[in-house]
Amino acid sequence: MKWQGNRKSGNLEDRRGMGSKGKLVAGGGVVAVIVILLQLFGGETGQQLAPLIEQVGNSQSSQQVEQRELTSEEQKMGDFMSTILAYTEDTWSQVFRENNLGTYKEPKMVLFTDAVSTGCGNASSASGPFYCPADQKLYMDLAFFDELKTRFGAKGGDFAIAYVTAHEVGHHIQTLLGTSSKVRQLQSQASTTEANRLSVAQELQADFYAGLWAHYNKQYLEAGDIDEALSAANAVGDDAIQKRTRGSVNSDSFTHGTSQQRKEWFMKGYNSGDIRQGDTFSALLN
Repeated sequence: MKWQGNRKSGNLEDRRGMGSKGKLVAGGGVVAVIVILLQLFGGETGQQLAPLIEQVGNSQSSQQVEQRELTSEEQKMGDFMSTILAYTEDTWSQVFRENNLGTYKEPKMVLFTDAVSTGCGNASSASGPFYCPADQKLYMDLAFFDELKTRFGAKGGDFAIAYVTAHEVGHHIQTLLGTSSKVRQLQSQASTTEANRLSVAQELQADFYAGLWAHYNKQYLEAGDIDEALSAANAVGDDAIQKRTRGSVNSDSFTHGTSQQRKEWFMKGYNSGDIRQGDTFSALLN
């Protein structure tokens, strides 16, 4: 993806290099994998993610903060993330203006390593990338993208990172438009299966928004970028994850959608460029 030399966002908060000493989360990598599987691209509803974040965060011992210099590669990744965030700001300001949705309120993005304090509670890197509606911030531990390749089989690449970022910004759009609060209200009155279906619709809409963002940024795309996004979407479909971890698939427990659904809704956003075509709730629940 083309990004070097372009505008960087003023809404990036880089907390990397502010590590800690002390015990790791109880259970180590096993807990990390479980949390990632359950909450991949999560945090969008706040109420769903916050208790889990608190549980993981509270299982850590008191830790002593230490600070180090970022490497040149880490600094470069920070510049990349800041530029991608700026792209989302420009896109959604335009989309809101074109569709009479009011003034777009920009979210902030926090880059962190190991653990972070959020408006939704304390989080470890095991939570994966997430959006916290309580403080309207995106939280990203960039080590996740190594997991996406090595553990989940995605191709990787800079546009895979951009897709995940755009997906989390999609949850911010849902917060601004009132979608997230409506989903929480409906889920509180629904059965577990119906609540999961609402979650799937919400996640797929965030994928649609990520595709819509890509549509508005075609001038920055390079050969293979869309394939990277589709590979990431395919890797984190509920069916793909369940097959890999359980050996079987239970559609009633889906919370994010199948690999095929995630790819289809991303491409619908990308091909249409029309926010009005992103009603995943009517498409999936009626």
